[in-house]
Amino acid sequence: MYAVAVVGMACLFSAWPSSAPAEEAASPPKQTGPTTKPFTVAMDVNVPLTPTAFSAGGKAHLAYELHVTNMGQWDLLLSALEVVDGDNNSRVLASFSQTDLEGMMPRQGSDKTTLAARKAGVIFVWVTFDRLPDAPLKLSNRFKVKLGDYPETLEVQTRPLAVAKNSLVIGAPLSGDHWVAANGPSNKSGHRRALIPIDAHAAIAQRFAIDWVQLGKNGKTYGGDPKDNKNYYAFGHDALAVADGVVAAVLDGVPNNVPGIDSRAQPITLANVGGNFVQLDVGDGLYAFYAHLQPGSLRVKVGDKVRRGQVLGLVGNTGNSTEPHLHFHISNSPEPLAAEGFPYALPAFEVQGSVQLLGEEIKAELAPKGKSEQRTEAIPADGEIVKF
Repeated sequence: MYAVAVVGMACLFSAWPSSAPAEEAASPPKQTGPTTKPFTVAMDVNVPLTPTAFSAGGKAHLAYELHVTNMGQWDLLLSALEVVDGDNNSRVLASFSQTDLEGMMPRQGSDKTTLAARKAGVIFVWVTFDRLPDAPLKLSNRFKVKLGDYPETLEVQTRPLAVAKNSLVIGAPLSGDHWVAANGPSNKSGHRRALIPIDAHAAIAQRFAIDWVQLGKNGKTYGGDPKDNKNYYAFGHDALAVADGVVAAVLDGVPNNVPGIDSRAQPITLANVGGNFVQLDVGDGLYAFYAHLQPGSLRVKVGDKVRRGQVLGLVGNTGNSTEPHLHFHISNSPEPLAAEGFPYALPAFEVQGSVQLLGEEIKAELAPKGKSEQRTEAIPADGEIVKF
């Protein structure tokens, strides 16, 4: 970031439209678009976090956000987006139509891909490859746009952006089988789009988060009275340290909720949204976050050194939680939500099937005996049923 002070020189180009001088008696008719082809498009595209390639669901992926600001004076319509190889513009990695972009921009109104003057939007991008080696070393984003009622479609391409490869391999946060990666990595997960502003900075700590629930033989997450936490198969399971590390933060004393969509034992705040939690420093500036643990079950305190596989606490139903489960993610800050989420990989796990959410009910589809998939160096994908 830099600033330049110039005295006695007129500005060559101003992206932001200025207000008319107060002394002007009349203004010319308002134009709704440029009359000639503009020599530049006044849009700013920012990628807040370096895209990191990772494996999930038997494929490789890139998940990142484009923060787009219309710095001009006319409406800016985003009609298409191509993600291209930053070292080879002819290699198109993914193409998104205007209809696709509408689903990738969670904005209000029917015209989601049009940004009015001095307005901004966020595009949640997800690119899939067959194999991790297929991911590029750099990428660039090529837009097709229209300015107001100017008839010609214009093309704008961002500068090449470096792509990282996931290098964090951790142990499993739980043990056993029939664990469902609910709200797991996908471009439509609520976690994926949880862009939360804290202390005047918006970030997505939960970009690759998973809510781990466990299925019983009945295909449900509970058996018996659904209002009793003890009837949920996940309740009371050991939450395990995924790596050797140091405990960076904890919270205890938040009571369990009664299971239910609107049932919370305490009003939710930024302090208790994760319920009882453990934040584990796993090195290289990254932290493992375990949320919604049972009150009084934490086995560690701040400053404790732990070993991979050590029990940190017990799965509960505290904080912003509807039923017993373990929320787990990796981020770059000991603050649970004021952070950016990073992908990771488990050395190996077994995919036993998948689930679909139908209303508030789970429909599980288990693989036939002997037909489960073995995954290595990957993160479980949204809806997969996993054996650790």
